[in-house]
Amino acid sequence: MAGGKGKGGKNRKRGKNESESDKRELVFKEEGQEYGSVEKMLGNGRLAVSCADGEKRIAHIRGAFRKKVWIGVGDVVLLGLRDFQDSKADVILKYTPDEARLLKSYGELADTVKINENDTGEAAEDDIDVDFDIDDI
Repeated sequence: MAGGKGKGGKNRKRGKNESESDKRELVFKEEGQEYGSVEKMLGNGRLAVSCADGEKRIAHIRGAFRKKVWIGVGDVVLLGLRDFQDSKADVILKYTPDEARLLKSYGELADTVKINENDTGEAAEDDIDVDFDIDDI
């Protein structure tokens, strides 16, 4: 016999993704925090980030973010810097592409930071032209 009462199946565990539609207030960096752009996913909740101050750091995705917020290469994140390890940081917040554009327009982000615009829902177009001639087939 099964031990304990369950609260539902896999559809409950999947949950509802309602947090995406909510408009949240734009969060700016404070003392001990820095903006960064994700360069590479390292696995095990870690990523290589190039920060706005010119440093490259290893960032760790904190527990509350692990399965709720998906972070990919090119995303703009807010990092909490560590006092005891300058080469490591913790991901506090992931900015949406719209929020990242706002940060760039306010001058918070450097112009060199590339904003990942794949999340905006626009289809990427390939610039490959292929001509087929029916006589060649």
